[in-house]
Formats: sequence, structure tokens, C-alpha cells
Amino acid sequence: MSSTIVTIPEVDLEGLRCAIREEYAEVARRPEKGFHFHTGRSLAERLEYDSSWIDAVPATAVESFAGTGNPFRSVQIKQGDRVVDVGSGAGMDSLIAGGLVGPGGHVIGVDMTGEMLEKARDAALRSGIGHVEFREACAEALPVADGWADVVISNGVVNLCPDKLAVLREMYRVLKTGGRLSVGDILVQKPVSEKTRTRIDLWTG
Repeated sequence: MSSTIVTIPEVDLEGLRCAIREEYAEVARRPEKGFHFHTGRSLAERLEYDSSWIDAVPATAVESFAGTGNPFRSVQIKQGDRVVDVGSGAGMDSLIAGGLVGPGGHVIGVDMTGEMLEKARDAALRSGIGHVEFREACAEALPVADGWADVVISNGVVNLCPDKLAVLREMYRVLKTGGRLSVGDILVQKPVSEKTRTRIDLWTG
């Protein structure tokens, strides 16, 4: 029987979080700017989001969408479900989930970037969906009670967290027994040197 040792890069965590906040604050403020990653409706369509879902979300949330996958492709969200969206950004995935769970369900989006949270909350008001809320926190410490969620989704966030095991443990903690998890993200297929793993500029760009 073999075991895998999980190592955490010795990166300046607060420095990394600050750089990530700055990057995604710019995506919130100036979505038209153009970034090294894709954004907006064209990205959502490329990731095969249902066009009717995109149309139902305020354009202000869609324009700052910066995910890397489509978490709705691998999990079924039902009416009445409770959903946590880890790294909710401008709120597109959270608001889509809000439409799927209906007024009998509830969605909590969690993000650490103030500008994204402001944009997401405004989009929720514009959409008139009262059962979607947004909370400020990091993925490693979700402000959600144990066993609260039927479903946890996350899109393009785990790769930005050095301690991925801590993030996954938090997702597990907030899920009910038998709950469902869907993560859309990116992976590297070759080992990355320790020196490279500590470079904040490479984490964010």
C-alpha cells in the first residue's frame, strides 16, 4: 500500500492573496481590458454553459466571469438544494445555481475580493433573487456551517490556493453526508520546481 505526501509550496501566502485580489479586482472593474486568461460570455459559451442560463444572469456578472470549467456539467442541482460556490467571483455561477434551486433553496457564494463581491451582490439585487447571498472569506476557511450544503461547486479557484488539501477539507466539512462536489479547474501535467512554485507572478500570471 502506497501513500502520497502532499507538500505545500513555501510561498508568501499574504503576498499571494494580495496579488490575486489585485488581479481579480481589475477583472471586476475593467472586464473589457483583456487578460492572460479568457473572460466573459465568450468564455462561458466556450465552456458550454446553457445560453438560457447566461441570459438569465445580469450582464454585469457575466462580463467579469473568469472560470476555467463548467461545474454544472458534472453535478445535478435540484429544486430546494443548498449550494456553496467557493470562489464565486462576480456571481455568475452562484446566480445560475440560484435559478436551479428555486426560492425553496439557498446559495452562498464565497470570495475574498471585495470588488468581485460588490459586483456579485449588485447582480443579485438586479436579478431579484433573494435566496443567493455572498460572503467574504478565503477558500481555506469557509463561513458556512458544518454539513449545511447539498452541493459545493468551485470554478478556477483551487489552483490559486497553495494548501489545496485545506480547501478540499473545507468543502468536505460544509457538505452534508452524501452531498455532491463539482470542481472546474486547471491542472499541470509536469512536475513544477520548488523555486518556480514560490514565484507569486507565476501563480497569478
